[in-house]
Amino acid sequence: MSKYAVITGASSGIGAEFAKQLSELGYETILVARRTERLRSLQAELASPSKTVKADLSTRRGCARVMDAIEDLNVEVFINCAGFGDAGRFTETDEEKEFSMVDVNIKAVHYFTKRMLKNFREERQGKGYLLNVASSAGLLPAGPYMATYYATKAYVTSLTRAVAYEMKQDKSPVYVGCLCPGPVDTEFNDVANVSFTLPGISAKACVSYAIQKMFRKKTVIVPTLRMKAAVIAGRLLPQGVVIPLTARQQKKKLG
Repeated sequence: MSKYAVITGASSGIGAEFAKQLSELGYETILVARRTERLRSLQAELASPSKTVKADLSTRRGCARVMDAIEDLNVEVFINCAGFGDAGRFTETDEEKEFSMVDVNIKAVHYFTKRMLKNFREERQGKGYLLNVASSAGLLPAGPYMATYYATKAYVTSLTRAVAYEMKQDKSPVYVGCLCPGPVDTEFNDVANVSFTLPGISAKACVSYAIQKMFRKKTVIVPTLRMKAAVIAGRLLPQGVVIPLTARQQKKKLG
C-alpha cells in the first residue's frame, strides 16, 4: 500500500522543499496550496507520484476540502506548513491581512492538528507524524513590529507542546512536533514586507534537519546553533531585556 505525506503551503519555500525530500524518501505527496500552477511545476521535480489540492486555508471550507481529498488515503506524515507574516507598527498594519494571517497560521493549523491526530489514533492504529511549521518567533515573549505574526507562532508552539505532552502521557506512538527556524531564504520576506538582517539558512538545510529530528520524535525543532542560543537567551533573560532587543531587530527589517 502506498504511503502518503501531505504538505500544506507546498507551492514555495519550506513547503516545496518538504515535498521534494519526502518524495525522495518514498512518500507519495499531496500538495496543498492556492497556486495550482506552482504545484504543477513542483510535481515535475518530485521523485514519486503526487496529487494537488487547491484550497484556501483561510477558510473552513478550504480546510475541509483537504480532509475530504485525503479521507481514503494512507497518510503517514502531515506537514502543517502554510502560513505568512507581516511587519510594521500594529496600529498601522492592515487588519484584513492580519485576520487572514490568524485564519491560516492559527485556525488552519489547529484544525489539521486536531483532525489528523484523531485520524492517526483511530484509523492508523496510533501511527503517524504531524509537524507544525512554527518559527523561533513563537519561542520568544513578544515581537514588536511583527506583533501579530509572533503571536500566531506562539500559539502554534504552545499548542504543539501541550498536545505532545498529552500524547506522551497516553503512551501514544503518534508524533506531534513543531519546527521553529530562524531566518530561512524563501519568499517569506516579500509577503511580510521585511528584509532579514541576519543571514538565513537554505530551505533545503532547514527541511533536512527537520525531517531527521521529526523521525527521532523531537518535539521542538530549532535548526542552527545561533537560533538555539537566541531561544535559550530568550528564556533566561528578563522580558524587559528580551522584548526591546527583539524590537530593535525587527525594526531593522523594516529598512
